[in-house]
Amino acid sequence: QVQVVESGGGLVQPGGSLRLSCAVSGSYYRVYHMGWYRQAPGNQREFVASISSDGITNYGDSVKGRFTISRDSAKNTVYLQMNSLKPEETAVYSCNVQATTAAGYGAYWGRGTQVTVSS
Repeated sequence: QVQVVESGGGLVQPGGSLRLSCAVSGSYYRVYHMGWYRQAPGNQREFVASISSDGITNYGDSVKGRFTISRDSAKNTVYLQMNSLKPEETAVYSCNVQATTAAGYGAYWGRGTQVTVSS
């Protein structure tokens, strides 16, 4: 079984920064794609950023130039550095991990961490 746990959320003022972390643990063979998504109340889940096992990154248009995704493959942890945060980015940020286990290839979600951008 694969566990995905996010951390680092909280309250930040507009224009401020936060760094989210997502750690993978449990029984798996290898972690491949890792990504961040967010969902605000009443909205659909939105893609934020992703990083492949080769370090190739992708970003949603609204966060390009402000957010940076990175990973520590040795620790199977992915990070999201968020700068210049805006109030409309208040949401639950969730981590998605693609990994292989004894059951095969699958995608796993964490429970999310709340980010609130407010003065």
